[in-house]
Amino acid sequence: MRAVVIREPGGPEVLELRELPSPSPPHGHVRIRTRYVGVNRADLLQRLGAYPAPAGVPRDIPGLEYVGVVDALGEGTRRFQIGERVFGLVAGGAYAEQLVVHEDEVARVPASLSDEDAAAVPEAFVTAYDALVVRGGLQPGERVLVSAAGSGVGTAAVQIARALGCMVIGTSRTASKLERARALGLDVAIEAQDGVFAKAVLAATGGAGVDVVLELVGGRYVAEDVEACASLGRVVLVGLTGGRGCELDLGTVLRKRLTLTGTVLRSRPLHEKIAAARLLERNLVPWLSAGRVRACIDRVFPLAEAAAAHAHVAADATFGKVLLSTGAT
Repeated sequence: MRAVVIREPGGPEVLELRELPSPSPPHGHVRIRTRYVGVNRADLLQRLGAYPAPAGVPRDIPGLEYVGVVDALGEGTRRFQIGERVFGLVAGGAYAEQLVVHEDEVARVPASLSDEDAAAVPEAFVTAYDALVVRGGLQPGERVLVSAAGSGVGTAAVQIARALGCMVIGTSRTASKLERARALGLDVAIEAQDGVFAKAVLAATGGAGVDVVLELVGGRYVAEDVEACASLGRVVLVGLTGGRGCELDLGTVLRKRLTLTGTVLRSRPLHEKIAAARLLERNLVPWLSAGRVRACIDRVFPLAEAAAAHAHVAADATFGKVLLSTGAT
């Protein structure tokens, strides 16, 4: 099989397409011939040497999500047949033509979803749903703030909150991304060039503030989130592209009785990853099939052009997901 390998920590040029042996699925696992894989910021961090893969995962092959067909079964497998279309999340190794996954971490692709659209779903939609609903306890009709609303997770979060009948406020440093997010259900768009947006959020909510914040930037944004929250608000921290530290007014946290929760998917134990796959099947696939939410794809690159895909994501001009195509049919 062909796979994209990180030769050494560095820029996009360290990504090399190599021929590697095909993996064999052990007991309880399936092998998937991938058709498309997603490109995520975590992949860029791994390439730089700043986000190493967990134990038991290929350390030099990035990639956290895929769509493809089952092409081999390990002993004891029971859920799938060869040829079934599937998609899901992995902790690494997806930039390859073949991928071995525990069968319980795999979800079936609905017939209404193309392979390309399916590849843009797992990381963005599972992350957003898990953060908003599972961690943040989002209820129908509440007010939601989504930072980086034009990102892959951001576009998914806007649609999930809209599907729940929530008021959705989004921030971005790029006005054009906010305008495109309106078509997904964004009610209020706030351009946050300087990372200051709390006053605008409070004004948009008549001074009430928001109930849940999906924070994808981190850094100084978290302090603004605290100011923008209503009483008993919940801030769920997912990303740190804006930095790992900030200065918080803890008095406001106490007075408003706020909850700050951090979450990641990649390093979770197997049983939690299986739960994420079931969330995808039970909660998100019906919405995708009914057209209540949809994948947002910025651009598709061939697998051999993974370096160009990384450079494109790093330029921060994307709206939605960037994908790699393996060329498999």
